[in-house]
Amino acid sequence: MGQLVNGVWLKDEPKVSKKNGSFNRKESIFRNWINDSKDNDFQPESGRYHLYVSHACPWAHRTLIFRTLKNLDSHISVDVVHPDMLEDGWNFAKNFNETTGDSVYGKKFLHEIYIQAKADVSCRVTVPVLLDKKSKKIVSNESSEIIRMFNSSFNDLTKNKLDFWPKELRTSIEPINNRIYETLNNGVYKAGFSTTQDSYDEAVTKLFETMEWLDNMLSSQRYLLGSTLTEADWRLFPTLVRFDSVYHLHFKCNHKRLIDFKHLWAYTRDLYQTGSVHKTVKLYHATRHYYYSHKSINPNQIIPMNPTIDFNEPHNRS
Repeated sequence: MGQLVNGVWLKDEPKVSKKNGSFNRKESIFRNWINDSKDNDFQPESGRYHLYVSHACPWAHRTLIFRTLKNLDSHISVDVVHPDMLEDGWNFAKNFNETTGDSVYGKKFLHEIYIQAKADVSCRVTVPVLLDKKSKKIVSNESSEIIRMFNSSFNDLTKNKLDFWPKELRTSIEPINNRIYETLNNGVYKAGFSTTQDSYDEAVTKLFETMEWLDNMLSSQRYLLGSTLTEADWRLFPTLVRFDSVYHLHFKCNHKRLIDFKHLWAYTRDLYQTGSVHKTVKLYHATRHYYYSHKSINPNQIIPMNPTIDFNEPHNRS
């Protein structure tokens, strides 16, 4: 998987805590913001910004969803990395369907984009990356902040006023976001990369407690905040849509499948069928990436025959 240390690429595997065998995700380091404040370096402009994503990655998937929902497709360009992430990290090979290469600079690896932005950078090289083509700087590699920029920073440009982060609901959204992130979005990784039985048991137990909680919540309301579709729903969706194809088997989250949760499964189909969101779902990228790239979990790199999942099945939610 590898990482950058003082601008030099070093090859290594994901590290777990030596103390308890648990997986710890490092924080993103590029945390700038796009807005129209006079003293801000990153102004909202059409054609200025570029996304680097993986169709496999749930964190990158969030940004593609918001780009679509907020009509930013013609304003923010996108490149898609190859799903195989091995010793050189994310790469721009084009020999897999719906990969693009690096259309901006012609780089071979994503870590070169990081070094170009900051020569002595030390960090994991992750997607998504929101790049400013004007300065060659990385605006952000934190998906939760990129989606909030997309939610409001370009409204004057697109005239799209949909608000998935409304002020009056923010205090209600945050506790839901936090629980879902800790136990489900990141919980699947905590379970999958655990190296002790205790750390795995803790992660997978909390994960399914959260899925039961969500299923019960959604038995009486359409979305996580009732009748209002918010960012909390879109932060959850990329994990759910990958669950039965990837996390259930590969990360040993196999107590139940998503389709075993009546209301959560219907909710996932509801979100999938919203607008053009279905066009952002590329599960064959996810299947290839996880099973082929994580040699510590799947050393023989065998890609399983996955179930056929019909996300277009009617959901009867309104």
